[in-house]
Amino acid sequence: MKDMSFVIGICRQRDDVMGEVLVLVRAVSSIVMRIYATSFDVEFKGKNDPVTVADRESNAFLCEGLAKILPGIPIVAEESDAADFAGFEKADAAWFVDPLDGTREFVAKNGEFAVMVGLAEHGAATCGVVVCPALGRSFLGIVGEGAFEVAEDGARTKVSVSAVSRIAEARVVVSRSHRGAMLDAALAKLAAGSVVPTGSSGVKAVKVAAGEADVYIQPGKAGKRWDACAPEAIVRAAGGMMTDTRGNAFDYRSGELENSAGILATNGILHAPVAGVLASVAG
Repeated sequence: MKDMSFVIGICRQRDDVMGEVLVLVRAVSSIVMRIYATSFDVEFKGKNDPVTVADRESNAFLCEGLAKILPGIPIVAEESDAADFAGFEKADAAWFVDPLDGTREFVAKNGEFAVMVGLAEHGAATCGVVVCPALGRSFLGIVGEGAFEVAEDGARTKVSVSAVSRIAEARVVVSRSHRGAMLDAALAKLAAGSVVPTGSSGVKAVKVAAGEADVYIQPGKAGKRWDACAPEAIVRAAGGMMTDTRGNAFDYRSGELENSAGILATNGILHAPVAGVLASVAG
C-alpha cells in the first residue's frame, strides 16, 4: 500500500476527499431517516446491544462508497464481518465507520444518533465526518486545517472549542444509556457546572468541538474504535483534545478495537485536571 500522506497530500487533498465523504454520509443519513420514520424491527447482537436494518443498510452503503472514494484503504466498520478488514493494523491508513452511532437512541426515537466516518493515518485520527440526521447537523474536521459545521447548501461555519478554564463552570456531557458507579463517582468529585445526559458519542463529541459543551466523559468500556475516530478528528481539529480517560492517545493501528479505558474529550484546557479526577476515582 502507498503511504497515505502521499495518496491524500499530493494526489488528492484531504479537503476534497472529506467533502466527498460528507456527501456520502448525508446520502446514507437519508436512508437512516427513511427507516427511522417506520416501525422497524430491533434485534440484539448481545446483551443491551441492539441492531436494526438501518445499521446494516447504512454500513453496506458506506463501505461501497468509501471503496470508490479511496480504493484499497481498509474499512473497519461496525456491522462488517471482521474478515473484511483483517490486517488493517498493518496499513498506513484505515477508515473507521460507525453506520449508526446511538442505536438505542434511534430505537427510542429521541433524535440523538449519528452516522460517522473517520480516517486514521499512521495510527492517528486525522479526518472525520459526523452527521446527526434527526438534529439536522453535519460536521467535518481535518486535523491541522479546522473543524466546520456544514449547512445543507454546503456553506461552512468554522467551529472551535470553548475557553472555559474552571471545572466548576464546565458543561459536561455524559451517556444517556451507559451510566455506572465510576461515572457517578467522577461526576460527584468533579462538581461541574452542569451535567447533560446525551445519546451517541458522536453527538457528545461535536458538542465539545462546537463549544456547546466543555467536557465529554465516558469511563470504563466506551465502545470501539469506530466510536472514537471521527469524533476525535473533529474535536482535535476544533482545538480540543480526545484521549482515553487515562490520558493516552488512541492507537488506530492496534489490533485491539475496544475502547477499554473509556473516552475523554475536552476543550484542551480542562483535559489534564479532568483526567486527574478520573484517575483518582479509578484508583
